[in-house]
This record gives sequence, C-alpha cells and structure tokens, in this order.
Amino acid sequence: MSVFVDLDARSYTVHFNSLATVPSLLEDTGLSPGRCLLVTDENVARHYKTPLVRGLSNAGWTVRSIVLPPGEQTKSASCLHRLYENALTWGIDRQTPVLALGGGVIGDLAGFAAATLLRGLPLVQLPTSLLAQVDASVGGKTAINHETGKNLIGAFYQPDVVCADPHTLDTLPMREYTSGMAEVIKHALIRAPALFETLEEHLVSVMSRKDRETISAVIESAVSVKANVVSADEREEGQRAILNFGHTFAHALERVTGYGTFTHGEAVALGMRAGLYLSHQRHPEALPRERLDHVLRAVPIESDPSTLSFSDLYAAMSADKKNEGDTIRFVLLEQLGEAYVTGSVTEADARHAWRFACSD
Repeated sequence: MSVFVDLDARSYTVHFNSLATVPSLLEDTGLSPGRCLLVTDENVARHYKTPLVRGLSNAGWTVRSIVLPPGEQTKSASCLHRLYENALTWGIDRQTPVLALGGGVIGDLAGFAAATLLRGLPLVQLPTSLLAQVDASVGGKTAINHETGKNLIGAFYQPDVVCADPHTLDTLPMREYTSGMAEVIKHALIRAPALFETLEEHLVSVMSRKDRETISAVIESAVSVKANVVSADEREEGQRAILNFGHTFAHALERVTGYGTFTHGEAVALGMRAGLYLSHQRHPEALPRERLDHVLRAVPIESDPSTLSFSDLYAAMSADKKNEGDTIRFVLLEQLGEAYVTGSVTEADARHAWRFACSD
C-alpha cells in the first residue's frame, strides 16, 4: 500500500510499510550506505530506535542517533542548533540522509535541519504518530516555532521517501491518536466527502482504535487527499491553503495557552468547529452544520478553552503567517468537500465562531 506525491522537481512515495523495510527503501530511493543522522525523541526512541539502528547497521549504514525531548517545545532554535552541532562536528556530506523518526515535531525540526544543512541533505520521513502519518510528513513543510507564533521559521523541503509504519500507532497514547484523527477529519471536510461518510459510519470504532481495517483505509484516503493537494500546489500559492482549515484559530490557541496545553489536533478540532460556524453563516442551505459538527465533537478536548480571552486569541491571529498584510485569512467550507480562503471574517464574526467552538 502506497501513495505517490507527484511533483515536478521532487516526487516521492509514501509507503505504509514496517520500519524493518527502511534499509531497502533507502536503497530503492538511490541512497547508498554510509553515514546517516537519525533524529527522534525520547518517547519514540524507547520503542523503535534500537531495532531501526540495528537494521540500518546490518545494511551497512553508520548511524548517529540524536534523541531529543518530546513535545512542541523541541521545535526551537536551541534544539535546531543541537542538531547542527551534532551533524557538523561528526563530518557529514551532502549524501548524508536525515531520518526523522517520530511525530510532527520531529518531522518538522529534522526536516528543517535537512533543508538547511550543507544547503540540503536527503530527507527520510518515518512518521510514528497518526497526525504525522496523514499530514505532517507529507508535503514538505518544515519549521521551528518562534515566540511570535508557530512555524514562522521554516522552508518547503520535500522528503526523498516516507515510510509510515501502521504498527507504530499501537504504542501511541490515546490522546495523540484522537488528536491525529482531527487531521483525518479535516481532509475529509475539505476534499473527500466519501471519506467523511466512512468516518461518520464507523465513528465509534475508528475513534476508539478498534477497527483496524477501516482505520487503515481512512489513513490511506487522508494521505491521498494531502498528496493530491500538494501535487497541484507545492508551495501554497493557491489551493494548498485549504489544508489550513481550522488552523488560524488553532495556531493562535496554541500560542496563547503555551504549547502542550492543547495538542495540535485538539486545537485544530476547535478551530474547525469555529470554521464550521463561519461557513454555515455564509452557506446555510449547502452545509449541514449539525451533521459535520457531530463528527468534529468526537475528538476529545482535555482542557477547557472557554476560559480563554478571545481578545488574546484574536491578537495572536494577527501574527499568523497565512495573513496578507493586516487581513486575517480563514479557510471556510462552501459545502462538504469544497473549501476556500477568505479575508472577509470580521472580529465580531470570529468571536461568535469561537463561542460556538467552546460550547457543549
């Protein structure tokens, strides 16, 4: 099972294979054994670093492992500098691949390091979280955070190959799993009505991680949505912006509360509920709000967002990298499967939408 990302300059395949196949995938991609940098975090390393390093070593690779703390705080200039120091003092060259083993944080950080070290090293994404498998590892967005906002320092840099091992989801904490499902739902809402219907029909079993066959199918469908959008618009000059549905609110929420209070998926789920409210206000006949909101509400939110200052939230939106000048841009739905970008949302509109997102 695989999905092809078709880009003019740098096409690649997303494989849904065991991590044990990574050495052979590297060979198939044209990467010859030598030195490689393996970047991961402490939680993922406990489960997957040792067998992966063993397999790479048996295939002739010399592996330098860099194990970082888990969490959004790792997407920082200090951790990036730590990566640079490890890589440059070891003696890498332009054929040294960077293997990003972990969730979206590791993928973003290691991806940005690969994009900037020696002006570009081969990048291999090995996503171990659901969010990373369906979204962060595909499309070439790499970044670190800045105190002004999320993902403000980064680059578009496509991987050479992606290997998403479905079995890594078995060790994923339930909160991280349901958080990742928010991105699956997002892909369904903006581009894939059939995927949404599958989620709707199997909502309980999918959200409780009990229906492996359906989960595998929805993951592949979600990745296909991302691959198709990215293939048509690699650098977000047009339609790729629809992938930001829910993210204007979400990134502001993460910044205001401090990274970690809400998972990224929880923040996106709340942002999508707000976006659904705004969309329904504009397209009440075409958009079945209650039906769509029922699925969005299946993503558990562990912290209470209703106590936050909306003024702080709106101020944080002003620093969003998707803005044009002073205009805050939002992604809305015209109907299920059709999304668009607008700058016509007023502060009062956004306030009402946020109130809806926080409602029981």
